[in-house]
Amino acid sequence: MGDLINTILLGIIEGITEFLPISSTGHLLIAERWLGERSDTFNVVIQAGAILAVTFIYWRRIWELFSQWRDPANRDYLAKLAVAFLITSVLGFIAVKLGFKLPETLGPIAWALVIGGIWMLAAEKLAERKVDRTEVTWLTAIVVGLLQMVAGLFPGTSRSMATIFGAMMAGTTNRAAATEFSFLLGIPTMYAASGYELYKTLHHGDGVHENWTSLAVGFVVSAVVAFVAVKWLLGYIRTHRFTPFAIYRIVLGVGLLAFLKFGG
Repeated sequence: MGDLINTILLGIIEGITEFLPISSTGHLLIAERWLGERSDTFNVVIQAGAILAVTFIYWRRIWELFSQWRDPANRDYLAKLAVAFLITSVLGFIAVKLGFKLPETLGPIAWALVIGGIWMLAAEKLAERKVDRTEVTWLTAIVVGLLQMVAGLFPGTSRSMATIFGAMMAGTTNRAAATEFSFLLGIPTMYAASGYELYKTLHHGDGVHENWTSLAVGFVVSAVVAFVAVKWLLGYIRTHRFTPFAIYRIVLGVGLLAFLKFGG
């Protein structure tokens, strides 16, 4: 029963943090320190649960893009999503093959939270000085693809934080437009990552050691919670800035650094 409760808690944490710009990976790694460490497969697949929630939320937009792909605007948007996805996939694959991966310890996560929070405050200030633009440019697609790859390599960075604010700095200054591009790009990216982790698990015979019931519970909980969290966020950013999330990141990061220095 204790393990089931811990799994539910991890699913809730993932669902809340995956699309809020506060780093789901960082929060999961912090939580696992007290709730028990889980496999990479567990962490990636419950992320897919959150992605499933976003797929449902954006299903009309996705259907419009593919059913009306002959429309120049839709075709252009799809092409930019594809380029950003390819940049992330190719460079991420190369980084994995080269063995580049930071240790998933609290120190780097804490610094990533603090630095990311400061970057958010500065980036939003700079974006506000520019003309409000909803257009996703090719520069936006390239920058977002690169930053999504970087966020995957540095625990605590936050994929949504890196891509949303990367888009805003690259020219898509409208918060809602930058967020939509970030979230739509996350759908194929996280499905691909989840599929790759499942393939490795099954191919290498590690599946016999995986608690599939726990994984399924975490997936469902994450999907339900993420649906609520994302619906709330999309409404929130229409009239509010990201400042509270930046402050939260900085406070949490500083708190972790203090814990490591005085209580770790």
